[in-house]
Amino acid sequence: MCEQGRGGHTAAAHTWRALEQGACPVLAKRGETWHDRCLASPPTARPVVRTRNSYMGRELLTRVFLTLWSTLLLGSCAAIRFGEPTREEVLQRIFPSAVQVVVEQREGRRIKSGSGVAIAARRTAEGPACFVLTSGHTFSGLAGKTEIYAVFGRHLGTGRKVNAPLVAARNDAIDLALLRAETDDCSPAAPAAAPALGAPIWVVGFPLGRHIMLSSGVVGQVIIGEPGGDSAGRLIVDAPVTYGVSGGGVYDARTAGLLGLVEGFSTARLTAQGSSPGLYVDVPVPGQTFVTPLSDVRQFLADIERADLLPR
Repeated sequence: MCEQGRGGHTAAAHTWRALEQGACPVLAKRGETWHDRCLASPPTARPVVRTRNSYMGRELLTRVFLTLWSTLLLGSCAAIRFGEPTREEVLQRIFPSAVQVVVEQREGRRIKSGSGVAIAARRTAEGPACFVLTSGHTFSGLAGKTEIYAVFGRHLGTGRKVNAPLVAARNDAIDLALLRAETDDCSPAAPAAAPALGAPIWVVGFPLGRHIMLSSGVVGQVIIGEPGGDSAGRLIVDAPVTYGVSGGGVYDARTAGLLGLVEGFSTARLTAQGSSPGLYVDVPVPGQTFVTPLSDVRQFLADIERADLLPR
């Protein structure tokens, strides 16, 4: 009798002995395998197929789990990205609404400049218009014949200079002015929610009437106005600014929404030792930039019957 391995495992060695012709049993005993050539010669060796434990099922489950986990993780990251835009995306939303304001004499000589923010685009009887907010004191003390211009797209280069007649201006408790720029290429800023202490902000303006400038900071103070007073309050941010940035936009750094306009800044007077008493220079004090909030902006627009330009 001869035996071979079962189930892919080599069986224990057995002594082979020849059987007479016809002596091979017809049926195998339980648990044994009888060679089909139980003759006088030894059985021919057969290759043994070795088996191993299969991990296919486990590997498949692992791959499915990793795929699902990656999908959920990427979906979460996409949701976070959608809900919180990157800094570059925020700035690309802010820049188109930043406007440079220029006051020139009729012969083209510049006499004043400032910063402003586009807040609304409208179709008027005079044609398409882009309404721009800026500071009221920019137009104080003008004498003679002057022209007012708004320059759009300065973040891309020299920009587009268009006529922007003055609609209304105040320079008292509220320092604001409204211009009507004659253009249909307008990208108004969207109003932001009420600011909170410590909220990050961007300030965009045109210092000294030159190139666009960006500065960052946080809301350092929220001053609540007195009930029944002319002003609903003020904001103070620590973003550094200088001359020419008045009227520039102050934006929420997380949403690109407009929080208000730069009203002014504290200054320190410096005099040189031994110089004449009348020789001095006023320099901005860092960390004390005053902002006209949207509540004052809406009050100003309501007073001139243009509340529709910045709805709540």
